[in-house]
Amino acid sequence: QVQLVESGGGLVQAGGSLRLSCAASGRTFSSRAVGWFRQAPGKEREFVSAIARSGGNTYYADSVKGRFTISRDNAKNTVYLQMNSLKPEDTAVYYCATDKLGYYRGTNAILYDYWGQGTQVTVSS
Repeated sequence: QVQLVESGGGLVQAGGSLRLSCAASGRTFSSRAVGWFRQAPGKEREFVSAIARSGGNTYYADSVKGRFTISRDNAKNTVYLQMNSLKPEDTAVYYCATDKLGYYRGTNAILYDYWGQGTQVTVSS
């Protein structure tokens, strides 16, 4: 069992930065790839970024590549998403989730089982 809690969301102006955190409880967190997803009002949940169990490999959606950076600290059971150069279209609820089988397999949300409750990110123009 893994419980995830996101934090760090808020209101920021376009061009600003935020750092999201995904804190996990449970002994198996370090053995799981973790993904960040987001969902804007009226839109489907979409993949943002993911990081392998060891943190050695990272993956990004084209829309955030070069602006967002994912990292993890397994000693702290935490994954981070540093978001720079934010745009109004980044406005969404951001969720973290763990891969069902542990290793990174892709960007589809159905591959992930444990989810956090989400944190709101609002970027004003």
